Amino acid sequence: MILDGQQPASIARAADALAAGQLVGLPTETVYGLAGDADNAAAVRQIYATKGRPADHPLIVHVASAAQVAHFAAAGPPQGGEGPLGGQRSMRSSAAWGQTSHAAVPAFAQRLIDAFWPGPLTLILPRRAGVADAAAGGQPNIGLRCPAHPVAQALLAACAARGVLGLAAPSANRFGRVSPTTAPHVAAEFGDALLVLDGGPCAVGIESTIVDCTRGAPVLLRPGQLARADIERAAGQRLRTQAELGAPDPKASGTLAAHYAPRARVRLMSAAELRTALQLLGADARHIAVWARAPLSSPSAHLLLRRMPDDAGAAAQQLFAVLRAFDDAQARLIWVETPPSDAAWDGVRDRLQRATAAG
Repeated sequence: MILDGQQPASIARAADALAAGQLVGLPTETVYGLAGDADNAAAVRQIYATKGRPADHPLIVHVASAAQVAHFAAAGPPQGGEGPLGGQRSMRSSAAWGQTSHAAVPAFAQRLIDAFWPGPLTLILPRRAGVADAAAGGQPNIGLRCPAHPVAQALLAACAARGVLGLAAPSANRFGRVSPTTAPHVAAEFGDALLVLDGGPCAVGIESTIVDCTRGAPVLLRPGQLARADIERAAGQRLRTQAELGAPDPKASGTLAAHYAPRARVRLMSAAELRTALQLLGADARHIAVWARAPLSSPSAHLLLRRMPDDAGAAAQQLFAVLRAFDDAQARLIWVETPPSDAAWDGVRDRLQRATAAG
């Protein structure tokens, strides 16, 4: 059942359902989530079962503000690492850590919170023992995000007033498939029995950027809307790699090699490859959908051709809706022009590469 997320009665009904251990479709600025009380193990198990998601694949927990971080994240030892984009920074004293331990985040993570929350940024932090065990998928860490969408904010505030301090909310789709960016997408996945708050089309359109903060320095696990340079500027240090830190990446949402896949097989192609393929197929092109920036034409009346925006942000906002529309049109093959290599396209390129791997 889809409810108008702008109506206070809808927010109250959804918050009551979540407090009672039920699931709700939640709009955020990135994608719609399948939300449940992060501290309610039965509700979280229901999320895994509904999505068909492995129970050891952790969920991102959404909070109303940084004030809820201390409930989920464990205070840790002083963090070392680099200073502002370069030289070595000395370890902070235990006293200094104690001043920030109520927020349970290292200094660079706090700077990221200050810069990007509420917004499309997830931080991986050490998890408090005994808190949100099921949502963490058995991992010692937990992913936290404060969404900017006004409906999400209203619902999270209403939940907090009912004692629900965070919502585990992976994308509201079957595991491994295309994320939903509208309320009807969610209803198409799970039917009318699921209560879904309609917050309109998602403004960002791809999932949040994920930064690991558990190894003494920030590590980018999944690109999103936020630019790498902006993250480094806010953190005051550069993003590291697994190889540099000598420790494996923690499990995190949306980081499997094959993910975000429509039913049709996705292939990335250059503009020249697309022109050649369409020319060779001619009027015989069938069951093929094309999303490209380059001007293309085909004599086939059965070809689905859509223009990809030249702007990376606009392309991200459209990406999942386009893939779903191609699936709905019964396309068997989806040919996508390879995104540009510049950093602004990192999030779109990441999602498309994972979608192609699933084929």
